[in-house]
Amino acid sequence: MSDSPNQGRFGGRWFIPAAIVIALVIVLVVVLVVVNLAGGKKAPAADPTSAAPSTTTPAVPASAKSVCGLKGYETTNTLTAAPSTSWKLVGTVAAPNEPNGAGPGDVASDGFRSCYAHTAKGALYAAANILAMGSDANLGAELSDKQVVPGAGRDAAMKSSSGASTDGPRVQIAGYRVLDYSGDAATIDLAVSISNGDMASIPTQLQWSGGDWKVVLTDSGQPPVGSSALSNLGGYTPWSGA
Repeated sequence: MSDSPNQGRFGGRWFIPAAIVIALVIVLVVVLVVVNLAGGKKAPAADPTSAAPSTTTPAVPASAKSVCGLKGYETTNTLTAAPSTSWKLVGTVAAPNEPNGAGPGDVASDGFRSCYAHTAKGALYAAANILAMGSDANLGAELSDKQVVPGAGRDAAMKSSSGASTDGPRVQIAGYRVLDYSGDAATIDLAVSISNGDMASIPTQLQWSGGDWKVVLTDSGQPPVGSSALSNLGGYTPWSGA
């Protein structure tokens, strides 16, 4: 976790579960039509043994498909502006909601939200919804179990996971930065406003795993990059539902 002196102000019991659980590649098939205009001569007949050029977009690899069938697959970030979306209160945090687009594509009866599009926008929605679910005291253990990349980090998180505390200050998403996106991995930095008047940066490293975006943790069950204080939204794209 970060050694920032501000960590204690927004990194207490509420923040721990939130942090723990915290293009469309369009393949253009260009068909080159060569028209023989030289001297008005008739174009030579096509070789009957030649295969017609394919106009079919290569299939998305099975490992890249969304577990709930959401469309979209990007290997580079194409998110250039704040997405227009509906917002839903999850726990105490307003979270982006696009069930037939970026996600979440699956919302369980207990409120657990999962399945996001394999795009930069999907990664952003995953990070935001995971943060929001961290404010719900009933979802702490499920977040560690289902929304963390399998391995030592998830095992450690499972041992220490707990519900959210209602004692500390509350947060709301205020903006974001896509720090990195490769298709297999993403780093989404969420700026949050805190009810005590402060602001904070919460970077979330994600990996495409099992057909969904999941949080990457160190072997000790902690996020690789800790939160830090912010003075303003400089460098972030403003984006908020509250």
